[in-house]
This record gives sequence, structure tokens and C-alpha cells, in this order.
Amino acid sequence: MIDSLLLQIPVFGMNVPDLLLLIIAAFAGGAFGAALGALPAFCFTGFMVIAGQAVAILRGSLAGQLGELSSGALATGVTGAIAFGPVFGPHVSFAGGAAAAAYAAKSDGMYEPDDGDYHPAKDIAYALGTRPDILAVGGLFGIFGMVVRQVSGGLALPWDPIAMGVVLSAVAHRIAFGYPLIGAGSRNILDMSPFESGEKRVATDGGSETATDGGTVESYRLAVEPWLPHQYKWTNVAMIGLVAGLLGGWIAIQTGSAFLGFGISAASLTFLNLGVEKIPVTHHMTLPASTAALAVFGGTPETGSMAAVIALIVAGVFGAYGALAGEVIQRVFYAHSDTHFDPPAAAIVVGTFTIAILAIAGVFGSASWVPLPV
Repeated sequence: MIDSLLLQIPVFGMNVPDLLLLIIAAFAGGAFGAALGALPAFCFTGFMVIAGQAVAILRGSLAGQLGELSSGALATGVTGAIAFGPVFGPHVSFAGGAAAAAYAAKSDGMYEPDDGDYHPAKDIAYALGTRPDILAVGGLFGIFGMVVRQVSGGLALPWDPIAMGVVLSAVAHRIAFGYPLIGAGSRNILDMSPFESGEKRVATDGGSETATDGGTVESYRLAVEPWLPHQYKWTNVAMIGLVAGLLGGWIAIQTGSAFLGFGISAASLTFLNLGVEKIPVTHHMTLPASTAALAVFGGTPETGSMAAVIALIVAGVFGAYGALAGEVIQRVFYAHSDTHFDPPAAAIVVGTFTIAILAIAGVFGSASWVPLPV
């Protein structure tokens, strides 16, 4: 009887059997993210979000045609359980893949991507295959990201709990595997000029080779490694942020979905993963922008109204805000250290937290989907 009672005690808002199911699934999701590689897994997140939100948008026309499965339940299944759940949720699969890359780069020289300019732990486009220890690391960090998401969401902390899971997972894997949190040393942490001049530094780990006499052959990396070599100049970043924000806002106003623009941005990274040059990364622009467009008046503004115009302008502002926040974060936490610290996830935390604060202060009509403390 005591065992039965314990199984009904809520943990993170869930009963114990449901929590155990989620933990097991998160382990598998994190390991799968490691096998595919963090970036390929995130591209699938985008496709799944598009699929789920398309169903949600078409809910009215689909109602009554799905038998016992309502259109709302189907949308929840695709978006919630798959795109943002333990299969392709960024806090699970992407974060698990990034952690596995950090582990693999320190694991007996087994992980050697071709490009030596960056620390190999930053190559999140690289599929890590089937090595059991690497997949186990991905799985454990998948569980970690899931726990962060459940705790943050359960406490209604005022930011995107999934993005926070990605951020804290990156901090955790740096600590766990002995990488520096920032790594700038005496450098000006915001200065990208060493990259522009091609300045190099000696690679001390994860990029060195063992000589035949037992010594170490020195290899060299860029002294400063910008997250996106084609997307780091302030004016360029602000401009793409404005553009992506306006488009994200337009999508939200037309569809009522805060997530469809994010899904499109995430799916577009398939081309970046395939090596198409200069593909911009924009999901940290479109998500805050779409959310702000729906939050400013507390709902979806009517198309053709001045409210829609204002909402679209607000979206453009939040797109630029997310872009610039991401750039600051990449200069502080990515460019000088050795593993992938995701600037978009951190920028989404900043952007959604700002929306929550504006809603609490009464400036915005609501926080849209962003949790608010009771």
C-alpha cells in the first residue's frame, strides 16, 4: 500500500510512473541526438514543429475528420511530445549531442573532424555514430535537460524552460569535462579582431596529435572562434534580426502560432548543416518576435488593424533584440572557450524573460505561452 501511495506522489507535476517514462525516453532522446549530431537533430526539431503547428492551424477544418483522435490532440502529440519532447526537444537531443561532442573530443583522440581551426568539441554538425560511451553521455545529458525543463516549467519560472535546459546543460558539460566556462583569459571578451586577422593559438587539448616518440605534436586553432563567421558584425546581426523578427511577427499574426516561425528557422538550418555557405541562424529572432507579437495586446491582433501594425513593429524590435543578445552571448561564452555554448538558446531565455517582465509590469497584455509565476 505504501508503494502504491508513493507512485501517486507528484514529482515536477507528474506521477512517478509518468516521470520514469519521461526519464527513460529522455535518455534515449539524448543518445539519439548524439548519434545524429546536435545540429542534424535540431533540424528535425524544426520539421516536427512545422508539422505540429500546421495541424494546429488547420484544427477547425480537421475537426470531425480524425475519428477518436481530435486535431488538438494530434497537434499536441507532434509538437509537444516529439518536437519539444524527449525525441527532438532541444533540451534533450541537441543538448545531449553537444555534451557528447564535448566528451568525444577529450576521449582518446577518437573524434577528429576535418576542420582544425576550431576546437573539435564545437563541431555539432558531426554525427557521432554508435560508440556506447558517447551515446551514454548523450543520454545522461538528455535526462539532465529534461529535469531542468520540468523543474523550470513546474515552478513557472518566467522564461522558456526548454531554452534554459539547453543553456544549463552546456554549463554542466563544461564543468563535467573540464572545459573553461568562458576561456577569454586577458583578452577583451567582445573583441573579434583576432579572428579577422587570422591570429592563431596553440591547441592544448582536443586538437593535438601524439607524436611517434610519445610526445605531442602542436596544432593550432584560431585565437578567437566566432560562432558564425558570416554572422557576427553588429550591424549585420541587427539587420537580419529585424528582418527575421518582422517575418516571425507576420507569421504569428496570420496564423496565431508563436512557434511556426521558429520551426521554419530551425528547419532552414538543414542547409547550413549540408554546407551551404552564409545561411543565417534565426530561430532566436523569430521565436521572441512571434511571441511578442501575440503578447503585446494579449492575443492575436486582427489582420488589417493598427494593432496588427503595432504588433508587427514590436516583433521586429524583438527580432533585433534577440539577434543582438545572441551576439553578445556568443562573444562571451562561445568564441573563447572550447565547446558549443548555444547563443540562440541563451538569447531565447533573455527574450522570453523580457516578455514575461513586460507582461508582469502591465506593458504587454500577456506573456503569450511564456510561464508566469502565480
